Amino acid sequence: MIRVLLVDDHPVVRNGLRGMLADAGDIEVVGEAGDGAEAVDVAAVQAPDVVLMDLRMPRVDGVAAIRRLAARGLPARVLVLTTYDTDQDVVPAIEAGATGYLLKDTPRDQLCEAIRAAARGEAVLSPSVAGRLMGRIREPATEPLSNRELEVLGLIAQGCTNRDAAGRLFISEATVKTHLLHIYAKLGVNDRAAAVATAFARGLLRG
Repeated sequence: MIRVLLVDDHPVVRNGLRGMLADAGDIEVVGEAGDGAEAVDVAAVQAPDVVLMDLRMPRVDGVAAIRRLAARGLPARVLVLTTYDTDQDVVPAIEAGATGYLLKDTPRDQLCEAIRAAARGEAVLSPSVAGRLMGRIREPATEPLSNRELEVLGLIAQGCTNRDAAGRLFISEATVKTHLLHIYAKLGVNDRAAAVATAFARGLLRG
């Protein structure tokens, strides 16, 4: 049997979840909690395999509870179950150590399968959450270029070699190369031409 702890500040939600899981056969609800602090205390006593964790709760929220569970060395897998799928909710929960993230409109059968997967240590994400995380991974670096990096890139855009740029800025050629490496990393490119093109496209350089 997979032992599950239900954590939500609304009793009606906990009752609904208990009813949804009652006929699963291999899933047993071993406890409930109305906030994150209570969740950690109950988990310490009941030793659940999976914690179904709401995020926005009074006293101690879900993210803080996930961190506390880890800090106390409790091995339960945490499966977030919430109505919120913004970056401000998803990313902190995943970073805190949540095994999965589902929305409360998840159908019963999918919820049961997600609990089983979480118990095995597998990551479980709702489609909208997975899409958000992939979008963040694909975003180019947004750290701004320093004034010196902009000067170097401007000279490169004018056709200067590393040696020419070094001479005009009164710095070493090695320093120019270092600036270029930082520029590539910040713009998410691999060469001079791509760096110049990206800088013009973003309005960092003007012709």
